[in-house]
Amino acid sequence: MQRLEDRDYFTDYQILKDPYAFLESLRVHGPIYRQPGTGVVFVTGFDEALEVLKNTEDFSSANCVQGAGAPLPFEPHGSDIDGQIEENRGKFLGSDLLVTYDGRPHTFSRALLGRLFTPSRLKANEQYIMELSEELVKTAVARGRCELICDVSVPFVTLVIADLLGVPADDRRSFMETIASGPPPGALDGSDKQQMPLEFMASYFAGYVEDRRKFPRQDVISELANAPYPDGTLPDAREIVSLTTFLFGAGQDTSAKLLANTMKYLVDEPGLQDRVRADLSLVPALLEEVLRIEGSTKTTFRVARHDTRIGDFEVPAGTRVMVALAAANRDPKRWDNPEAFLLDRPRAKEHVGFGRGAHVCVGAPLARAELRIIIEDLLKNTASITMAEDRHGPAGDRRIDWEPSFIIRGIENMHLELTPSADFVPLDRPLRAGLAFGDADELSHPAKEVYSTAATKIGTLFGDPAAKAVLSKHLPGFDSDPQVGMAMGFTLRAIQGFAPDRLTDDALNAIDADLAALTAA
Repeated sequence: MQRLEDRDYFTDYQILKDPYAFLESLRVHGPIYRQPGTGVVFVTGFDEALEVLKNTEDFSSANCVQGAGAPLPFEPHGSDIDGQIEENRGKFLGSDLLVTYDGRPHTFSRALLGRLFTPSRLKANEQYIMELSEELVKTAVARGRCELICDVSVPFVTLVIADLLGVPADDRRSFMETIASGPPPGALDGSDKQQMPLEFMASYFAGYVEDRRKFPRQDVISELANAPYPDGTLPDAREIVSLTTFLFGAGQDTSAKLLANTMKYLVDEPGLQDRVRADLSLVPALLEEVLRIEGSTKTTFRVARHDTRIGDFEVPAGTRVMVALAAANRDPKRWDNPEAFLLDRPRAKEHVGFGRGAHVCVGAPLARAELRIIIEDLLKNTASITMAEDRHGPAGDRRIDWEPSFIIRGIENMHLELTPSADFVPLDRPLRAGLAFGDADELSHPAKEVYSTAATKIGTLFGDPAAKAVLSKHLPGFDSDPQVGMAMGFTLRAIQGFAPDRLTDDALNAIDADLAALTAA
């Protein structure tokens, strides 16, 4: 029987949805473990994770998007592969995204984004955040129920970053619809109407940047479009477009998931909700402990640029490294009783939920501010918040659908029941244009989900035995393909371009017909 620590993190559906037992099985072997079957080095220790995250001299972030499960786009040779990485950088998935940059390009591009997240800029943005939070929260509470992700989290974080960047109000609805209905950021959109969501938004930003370089205004986009690098040179317009669209892809998803992860603890930890509601000054501590115990980013990745070491552990050049942030944040050498949620935990803020070092999350100040505001509003306007038992089961036996991602720790959906506080005052104005809640009756009496190759993620299909059987019928061996694990958050239509000979239109149409029959049954 295969040992737990020898299973493939990147393709095992159950591990992707719940990684903690797997990560602890690695820790048994020490804070660093080289998996025999894959050659991937897993870092689970807190101190060791910090060492890797801070060491940009010996570790490259070139594979940060594609992960350590995918092979390098070249065969590494020798004790120093810096030259090979640079020669092949464009072959890494996501090579045009900030998280994969190294050295000077990373330093220069980070300097541009630093202009967005200054205390004065965030303070100026705070009034908008508070007004938006009030609208969403009061509307949800007045209805008595909401689906937290779609109704509140995604529109909230998307519009906050849109306002910070200065996206025109008329375009914000298009941005929200693209993020909500399309495949995950960076995936090919399976619909006929558009490219992948980041490319769709990039087309807008390209227009904004071109306009602001010709006709500067007193807005954030003008400032970014005309900001020089630290050496005084003006960035190529494409780099500004890449940076701004990246903020949407990275920021909105992780922050939206973090709100749901936080709500999970507020709802199910005995006494926690009442305690924080009675003293809202505890909200920052709540967020830090959630970031430690269940942050929305589980992992980050590096590749060794030179022969090096992590502590006393030898790491040859070309080694793919997974820094398990979720494990480092539960390291018993760093924290007592690390698997327990403790609101008063000492040093909780020292977690690596936002990373550390040169690649620490540039949007962390914004995430902390926006989540603090909306959590305070949720608690101020309610007497109690509970999960809908018809959707998630009773406390102690919850049915929570976690996304099968090797990077994100996020809940697919969370249906809440909201009891108004005694002094609750309904919203005194209509929701702003572009905001809409799901039908209240549908929340209480959900219709059976309709599966399709264009709208349903592969991980969801694998999670339903009947749907998985349909895939096996039309795509024999698909469920055992080692690359499929990295596509669990995508739709079949979204990855069709990567395997057109296998994922033909005829095959996908036949799958759609059988999936429709499942729904009708």
